[in-house]
Amino acid sequence: MALPQMDTSNMQLVQDLEIEMMADMYNRMTAACQKKCIPTNYKTAELIKGEAVCLDRCVAKYLEIHDQIGKKLTQVSMQDEDFMKRVQNEQK
Repeated sequence: MALPQMDTSNMQLVQDLEIEMMADMYNRMTAACQKKCIPTNYKTAELIKGEAVCLDRCVAKYLEIHDQIGKKLTQVSMQDEDFMKRVQNEQK
């Protein structure tokens, strides 16, 4: 069973949703890492080494988790699709 073709408006909707999700992830990552790594009482205009290292690690962890969650969601989605195909085949 072939997947239905997406028309241009559906493709645009999917692209817009992806951009919105990435922007949301970026905003949450920025807020979380800034809160964790940069004290609110700024002593210098530039990041000190400890803050920069903390930010690097925080961003790396955030992106790694985001990637792992994406892979897991894809796996679950594929399992659901396989299950639905089996159910449809059994009903025939």
